[in-house]
Amino acid sequence: MGSFTDLDDVEARLRGESYLSDAKIQTSVLLSVKLQKPLLVEGPAGVGKTDLARAMARAQGLPLVRLQCYEGIDESRALYEWDYAKQLLYTQLLRDHLGELVGKQSSLDDAVAALAKTDSLFFSEKFLVARPLLQAIRSPTPCLLLIDEVDKADPELEALLLEVLADFAVTIPELGTITATSKPQVVLTSNNARELSDALRRRCLHLTIPHPERSRELAIVQARVPGVEATLAQAIVAAVQKIRTLDVRKAPSISELLDWTRALAILGRGSLDEQTLQDTVGVLMKHKDDAALVIAKRADIVKAARDP
Repeated sequence: MGSFTDLDDVEARLRGESYLSDAKIQTSVLLSVKLQKPLLVEGPAGVGKTDLARAMARAQGLPLVRLQCYEGIDESRALYEWDYAKQLLYTQLLRDHLGELVGKQSSLDDAVAALAKTDSLFFSEKFLVARPLLQAIRSPTPCLLLIDEVDKADPELEALLLEVLADFAVTIPELGTITATSKPQVVLTSNNARELSDALRRRCLHLTIPHPERSRELAIVQARVPGVEATLAQAIVAAVQKIRTLDVRKAPSISELLDWTRALAILGRGSLDEQTLQDTVGVLMKHKDDAALVIAKRADIVKAARDP
């Protein structure tokens, strides 16, 4: 299948994976692939940042390696760690041989030196647990590395990412330096929970995905929820766009819009009215106060839906 060739190829292949892109997204994706630069994708939760990375991987036939970031994630969870339980088991199985080795030595220093020579037995690839960053570097074929919600990780992880993204190489003291034979494509996503460092931003191309305009959002609904009636899809999109203008804590995302569309289809609704909005508001709004505000404004919302 291979890498993207031009903008039309990006649009067509992403569309084939049910991801409807616009010119800005297509340009950013193509340049990231051609320049071999990480792509930092920012925007509100639920606008399709992670879906874009998944669609890019599928469209190019690349394995997807995902590092899900969270507060407190450290090097052992992002890069690698040693399987100490397995090492201990091997030590117990070989304790008689180790005892013989130490017993043959004439001094404590000689015994320690003899044991040190066995380090390669216990610090070898068979005891190494590769986490996503090392998995991507060691991948025998090109892959796409998704570093998801990087803004949730502590700043210390950024230093590790800078080192890895600079050379796509990792130095493991016991084994030496492991360098990528196939440089992975890299996509980072951020919900802007905290400001990322300038150093990380400099190494990336930047793409912001806002909530889509009405025509594109309608196309997404029709592509992702096949069979939905056109009038209902138009009403749902218009209603959600109206809700996003309200002073809500969390505006409905594309994923929540799609869930709401599927819910109304399951309920057999062919149109949107105030009672339907009130009964299904929990599918769309995730905070109690937001739901209450939508119910209070349901007349205006339904009017916007009927007269988009």
